[in-house]
Formats: sequence, C-alpha cells, structure tokens
Amino acid sequence: MAQLNKVQISSRDWNKVTTDVLAVAVFKGGALSAMGKAVDKGTGKIISKAVKGGDFKGKSNETLMLFSGGSPSRLLLVGLGERKELTLEGVREAGGAVAKAVQSAGHETVSAEVPALKKLGEAETTQAFVEGTVLGSYRFLDYKTEDKDAKVLKSLSIAGGGSGAGLKRGKGIAQAVCLARDLAAHPSNVATPGRLAREARRIARVGKMNCKVLNRDQFTKMGMGAFASVARGADEPPKFILMEYRGGKKGDKPFAFVGKGITFDTGGISIKPSAKMDEMKYDMCGAAAVLGIMQAVAGLKPKRNIVAAIAATENMPGGRASKPGDIVKAYNGKTIEILNTDAEGRLVLADALSYLTKHHTPAYMVNFATLTGAVIVALGHVASGVMGTDEKLIKAIIKAGEATGERAWELPLWDEYCDDVKSKIADVKNLGAPGQAGTIAGGAFLKAFAGDIPWAHLDIAGTAWWDKDRPYVPSGPSGVGVRLSLELLNILG
Repeated sequence: MAQLNKVQISSRDWNKVTTDVLAVAVFKGGALSAMGKAVDKGTGKIISKAVKGGDFKGKSNETLMLFSGGSPSRLLLVGLGERKELTLEGVREAGGAVAKAVQSAGHETVSAEVPALKKLGEAETTQAFVEGTVLGSYRFLDYKTEDKDAKVLKSLSIAGGGSGAGLKRGKGIAQAVCLARDLAAHPSNVATPGRLAREARRIARVGKMNCKVLNRDQFTKMGMGAFASVARGADEPPKFILMEYRGGKKGDKPFAFVGKGITFDTGGISIKPSAKMDEMKYDMCGAAAVLGIMQAVAGLKPKRNIVAAIAATENMPGGRASKPGDIVKAYNGKTIEILNTDAEGRLVLADALSYLTKHHTPAYMVNFATLTGAVIVALGHVASGVMGTDEKLIKAIIKAGEATGERAWELPLWDEYCDDVKSKIADVKNLGAPGQAGTIAGGAFLKAFAGDIPWAHLDIAGTAWWDKDRPYVPSGPSGVGVRLSLELLNILG
C-alpha cells in the first residue's frame, strides 16, 4: 500500500511552512480566498498574472505549477470552478487533483488550504479535501521492482484553517478505502480466502471486535450448502468470516454488511472465456469493501452495533466441482437448482444473508457484490445498481451515494422478476429469464434469503474498478462501498 499517511493542520503562516509545494485554490475567473490573496501579494501577483495571461482559468480540477522565486519555491494552482457550484464532491476532487499534480512533478510534501465555504461546513469540507488528497495519492507498487522508488505523496499540511475532527474522519475513511483497493489489486495467489481472514482478524484486534472464521468442514456441517457447492472445486481453503463490533447499546439490533468474496472466478464448470479472465481477481471487491468498512469502524468507533459477514472462496472447475443441474440446500432450508456455475456469487451470498438473518436479526442488512456484467450494460462504470425490500434503506443508500460520489441507481424487484427465479424442481434457480434483466434476477434470487430483514443489494460490478483515471480514483480497483456505507450509517442514525 502506497499513499499519503501524514496529514496535519499547521498554525504557521503560508510563507513559513516547510514544504515542497504550496497549493492554492482558485475559483473560475481568478477569485481567491483570503490566504490566496495573501500568497498572490507576497509573490508579486504571480497568480493574478497567470490568470490574466490566460495560463490558468480556474476550471474544476485544472492545475498549474508555478515557480514563486521565494519560499515555498513552487506554487500549485488548483481550479475549483464556479464558486456557487462548488460541492463537497468538488472539494474532494480538488484534493485528488493536488495529490496527482504534486506526485507527477516528483515531490513528496505539500501544504494546502481547504476551500472554505460556509454553506459546506468546515468539518465536512476538511474531511472531503483530506479524503480526496489521500485517495488521489494512492498507488499500487507492491510488485514493482524498476519503479520501486516512484514518488508518493508523504505529507499534507493544511494551512489557513481546517477542522481536526474532519481531518481525522477523512484520513481514517480514505485509508480504509485504500485497504479495500489494495486487497482487490493483489493477485489471487496472494489475496486468498485465508488472506482475507487474516485481515479480518487484524482489524478485529485493532477495533476490539469479535471475529470468527469457519473452515470448509465447519460451515458445510452447519448447513451452508450453497456456499459449500461453490467451494467444492477449489483446493484453496474457503473461509466464512464473521466480525462483530459492539459500539451501541446492549440489545440494539446491529447494522449488517455482507461481502461477496470470490477471490478468483473461473466460472467453474460453466467456464469463462480466457480473454480478460485475469480480471476475475476483482470478484472479491464486495469482500474488500466490507473489510474496508470495518477498518474505518475500528478507527472511528461509531456508537452503534455492526456485524459483517464474508463468504470467501475460489470458483474452480475441479473434479468435485458443482455441475449445472445440481440441487443444493441453503442455510435457511431453501433448495436451489444450479443452472450455471458462473452465477456463483449469489450462492455464497445466500448462505451469508441467511446466517445473519437467523442469528443476528439486523436492523438493516446491505450486501456488496460484483454480481453481474449486465449492470455494466445498464449503468456503465458510473453507478452501482441497488435493489431491495425497504424503501427507506434504498433512499438512504442513494442519498449516501450522492454525498460521497459513489452513486447508486435503483432497479425494481417486482414480483414478476421474483417469479423468474422460481425453479420447477427446486425452490429457486440461480438464473432468471434467458437474456433478460440479468442484474435484477440476481437481486430477486438474493431476496429469497434476506427474510423479513430490511435489506438492499448493491451490484458493484461496474463501479468496483475503473479503466480510466478520475481525480481521486486511479484506474484499477476503486474501493467503492466504503465511503458510501459510512455515510449511510450517519444518515440512518
């Protein structure tokens, strides 16, 4: 993991801070904050001249490195766009733009002001800027030998104000996202079910949580026949991971998070084409998100009870692997007809959802899964598909997505779709109507295992990884779901 780790608020004047680069925010047209005006005056109007000469316009996420001739010797101008249109997402993107510009110029330390607008709030603005800067600095270098000395931003000093509480929250959340990115970026021979279990135990120790890890024999004997059927073809030991954080009152129902942890997906007997199969190491991004959520919880210590479950295994075409046409029994007693072994994520989630429903009776239950390619056809890489049984929960998820830039879009779970996953010879089947509503079919299947618990399913197949850079999301795994979930906890109280 390589990203910004040292973040602090500085009480020094801008011209007395020891740093490689001083970043100054500029609104469209050249408008500056009080600190920006002081910097401009102290450097011979260098900022005003750049704007007047047309070298810098202040557009959102625009950057320009200038040499001041004084101290600090380098000024980085970062554009915020129109003042009246600035949002917390815009502030977050500005932080990412700063980190990327400083790193690309080969520097390691930066001092920056947090764009201050009363309508956004100081704590919220500081959190957003710190999140963006940490996330924008992230680089996955674990397996590089030639580029092992590549510059990564090491220190951010916030000048001209800022909130200590916002800094702490922003840093903790962003570093949890970076953990999720790291777990997803590792190859499947490293990010095994056992590795996920070790991370869960580490997080539990730090956060004083309970952590239980069940092996193949244990969860099979317990009756998790759906999960066991997926794991049958894999020699790599599967794990059922359960984490419990008790920060609320005794007896309060917990908020539950569930993650799909397919650490590599060949498709099983219904094997995938070889092209791009390497990307199937990302099929555990739901599990990575849940571990990121719990790491943030360990540091932020919210006053509520939280439980998390991860069903982790490879999906391999071994001699003992499940076959199309097999029927298995899930933890809640429902029978499942397996028509395609490449629709395995919903099988492992079925047992995880059933387990939490029976033993923990959550107030709300949310699962994250790279479940279907169909969601990419529907929504691209811009939004996750969300569906569920509780309108309050779904609306809160969409609101949290808008606040964090991790957008979600609701898809229906009408009875007609649920009828499509009914089997003629078992209770349900793991496919819906041929060639129709593939993403919704996955949700309709999972609904059968959520019981009466207010539940939502997020299909993150399109948002879990990107093939192009955003200001604070580099190409590759995004860590989606972590920031949305922590905001969701705030919204639902």
